[in-house]
This record gives sequence, C-alpha cells and structure tokens, in this order.
Amino acid sequence: MSVALLWVVSPTSEASYGTGFLDSVRDGSRILDSFRSIARCKNVIYSGRLSNGHKNRRNFSSMSADLRYACLGGSTFENGNRLSLTSSLVATPAGEMTLSSEQRVYDVVLKQAALVKRKLKRNEGLEVKPDIVLPGSLGLLSEAYDRCGEVCAEYAKTFYLGTLLMTPERRRAIWAIYVWCRRTDELVDGPNASHITPTALDRWEARLDDIFKGRPFDMLDAALADTVAQFPVDIQPFRDMIEGMRMDLWKSRYKTFDELYLYCYYVAGTVGLMSVPIMGIAPESQAPTESVYNAALALGLANQLTNILRDVGEDARRGRVYLPQDELAQAGLSDEDIFAGKVTDKWRIFMKKQIKRARKFFDDAENGVTELNSASRWPVWASLLLYRQILDEIEANDYNNFTRRAYVSKPKKIIALPIAYAKSLVPPLSKASSSLVKT
Repeated sequence: MSVALLWVVSPTSEASYGTGFLDSVRDGSRILDSFRSIARCKNVIYSGRLSNGHKNRRNFSSMSADLRYACLGGSTFENGNRLSLTSSLVATPAGEMTLSSEQRVYDVVLKQAALVKRKLKRNEGLEVKPDIVLPGSLGLLSEAYDRCGEVCAEYAKTFYLGTLLMTPERRRAIWAIYVWCRRTDELVDGPNASHITPTALDRWEARLDDIFKGRPFDMLDAALADTVAQFPVDIQPFRDMIEGMRMDLWKSRYKTFDELYLYCYYVAGTVGLMSVPIMGIAPESQAPTESVYNAALALGLANQLTNILRDVGEDARRGRVYLPQDELAQAGLSDEDIFAGKVTDKWRIFMKKQIKRARKFFDDAENGVTELNSASRWPVWASLLLYRQILDEIEANDYNNFTRRAYVSKPKKIIALPIAYAKSLVPPLSKASSSLVKT
C-alpha cells in the first residue's frame, strides 16, 4: 500500500533508483565512517523513471490530527487549555487495558514539540549553520542538496514550486527529507520490493542511525545528515516510518480504525513531524507547539486515508484491504464484496462515512497551517486543497473506487494554486482570538 507524500499533489507514480542502493541494503554493506566515502558513492542516487500504477507513500505537508489525542484524564497545553480525552485506553479480549494508537502517537507528538521548544529556548530562534565542506570533497554537500532538489522537482512539481518561496536553508532541508522518505517507501513499494526482507529494513534502520550520528553512506544520506544536524529533528518519526514499511511486509488487513490509524501515522503522519521543525512556526504565532504538530499529523493522516479510499480497487487486486474490518461488517460488507468490485447502496453508505472521517482530519489540519512560517505555508495549503479534492472526485464517480481512479484535473489544480497562495498570506490569529485547542 503506497502512501501519500504530502507535497506530492499528483501521486500517480513511483521512483526507482540505481541497483547499488538496493544492493547495499540487501547485502548489509557496512556504512562508511569517512565523508570521503561519499565521493566514491556519489553515483548511488536516484535514477530511472517513475512507473505508473503505484501510489506515493507519503504526505509532505502532513498537518495533524484531531486534538483528541490526550494523555490519560486529559492533558494541559502550555497556555492552560485542556485536551479532551476520547479513547486513550482500549480493552483487550483478556480484559487488560492498553493505550490506544492515538495515545501512543500523541506521546510522540509531545516529544517532538518539546524538542523544538528546548532548541528555541537554547538558541533564541532557529539558527541555521552555513554549508559544511566535506574533507577532500569541496562542494559535494551542495551537490547532494541540488540532487535532492532535482528529485523533488521531477516527482513533486507543485510542491517543489512552493518550496522555492522558502529560505534556501529550509528549502534544501525539506528536499533532503523528501528524498529519504521516497527512498524508504520504494523499499517495499517499488520495482524491487519483492527482494526486500525484514532484515533489509533492519539494515536500512541501522543506516538511519548512522545518518543521525553524522556518518552518511552516500551523498543523499549526507544531505539528510547535514539537515538533522542543523534543525531540531528527532529520529523517532524516521524509525516509525520504517516500522510502517515492516508492517506492509506482513499485514494486509486492519481489524479496527485504531489499527489503521497507527498504520497511517507510520507511513504518512510521520512526515508531518519530520517537516514542522524545517518549515518553522511563525514567530508571531500564539498557538501551542503541540497543536501545530497535531495539525501536521492530521494532514498526513487525512492524505493517507484519502489514498486508501481512492485506491480500494487497486489494493484489492493486490489482495489488500486497507479498511476497518469491523466497520465493513457493521455496514453489511465483507472482503468478498470489495473483491467483487460492485457499487451498491451499502457501499455508498459505507464510503460516505469514510469520506466524512477523512474530511474531519483535513479540517483539523487547516487549523495549523496558518501557524507555520509564512514562507512555508503555500506548498502545505496547495497539498491540502488538492488532496481534499480527491474525495470530491470519488463522490463524483458515484463511489466507484473499484474500477475508476479519482484524480484532480489539471484545470482544477491550476485554480487551486492561487487560492492556496492567498490562504498562505493569512497571518496567525492573535492570542485573544486563537482557538486551536478546544477547552
């Protein structure tokens, strides 16, 4: 199941890369400790064309979930507002109480927000370091960032245009994260996915650890290593994304929405948590840091749920059903109905409820986009508006997502871009009028 890269507003293709990259993951080649190794590995970069028929896995403007994710008994933000508690605890068949997926994800959100706040307090603002010159490889790091930008420009054209409004440092950092997410996604959803094993993903995670320790394997890793050294980006969302890839290797059914929620966080919501420190929060924003991260999470979840609803037929042909099994049963439907691919009244009723849920996450996401740094808002708004229109197209197709693929036409995209730009000019609400968090 592929994921929606938030800033990829036309997710209809997949990237492939040189076999050297996959070989290095499969055979467990040791990650090089010297930056000079980058020069030898500089050809291990994206090559080849995107092949149609697969979904992009991530959402790069991911802007977040329902402010429902609360600690047990509710949680208090820095401004004194409280989060309401919906379902922090879930009973197991044995009668034991466990944390829900929402609570587990919210704990990660709190950690990311705390990291940013510590960084800002320590530095009195986000200071970006100048280019790092690698020993014996003058200018190679700049070349690595340029290559990341080329990948983004080729496979995420609309988002790439939006990134050009950012400061050079933020723009390059977003490109580096985008490329890492795409490479990770391609491990299990690309042309060589049949060769990927859990062991290969373990090696990819070990390689991630080395990136965060400043020991990149190739030039694209070097761009990300430089990015995480400059910005308050935590490794946990990256690890969680890899966990989502592991899940795709063995899991093709989800009993409840709680299970599906966790999967959507792993493969898409994580991108929002990675991106917020790069995109930055507007200096004049009065919103709690946690609420901005929650908005980032919501957009990732909304985009991934939209992908799932758009691609029901495609996934079914691969033997996968990314829909809550209990909700299907409540609607009088089963996997057999999905494999049959017939639009019935039961299916229409079921789809209306699923679309309503996805739209709720988009609504929650809107609350946080305005709080971002002014130069970062346009690509996020463009992603949000265009992805949400996919839900409209599913409805226009009479909920036939078995044999018809919902997509946003080029004229509609062109119309959406100036609307997104206008929305990006709206400043954050004042403290008196801001109400991101419901009391």
